[in-house]
Amino acid sequence: MRFLLLSLVLALLSMMPVSTAEAVVSDDSYLLGAGDTIIIQVYGEDALTLETQLTNSGTINFPFLGPIKLNGLTIKQVEQIVYKGLKGDYFVEPSVYVGMVEYRPFYIHGEVKKPGGYPYQPGMTVNQAIALAGGLTERASEDKINISREGAKVDSKRGNINSKIFAGDTITIEQRFF
Repeated sequence: MRFLLLSLVLALLSMMPVSTAEAVVSDDSYLLGAGDTIIIQVYGEDALTLETQLTNSGTINFPFLGPIKLNGLTIKQVEQIVYKGLKGDYFVEPSVYVGMVEYRPFYIHGEVKKPGGYPYQPGMTVNQAIALAGGLTERASEDKINISREGAKVDSKRGNINSKIFAGDTITIEQRFF
């Protein structure tokens, strides 16, 4: 009986989506920005499937609707814009899905072994970002961590190892005094 139950659980897990970025989008507060890759699908209409990376302008050109500005919107807001744009003129009741394919990267520099841009995953902390960057150098200070947040205006704050980071953030690890 246990073997049968275990087999059933494993079979169900194997049918789950491979893309973790697409599966984790439950946070309705995530705001889209340049570098994010999204997919827009209208069920039953393969010609209206669009997978695209947002550019600095944040504007995409969607069939029937033309240019749509997406920077600063949530996934749900994009779904509503496409739904309202297609409803009535083109479809009676369109079924629209918008999902994340890949988040924009975060950046880490300063006293880490491999500074650079890395793929963001929801819920990341500074500690996990440091691990992706190969760890701290011997001169790194765990007390002098700055996090610059992108947006309408740059917001820079002092962080620590357990601080949450977001897509597009820039983390700077400074040197210790001695």
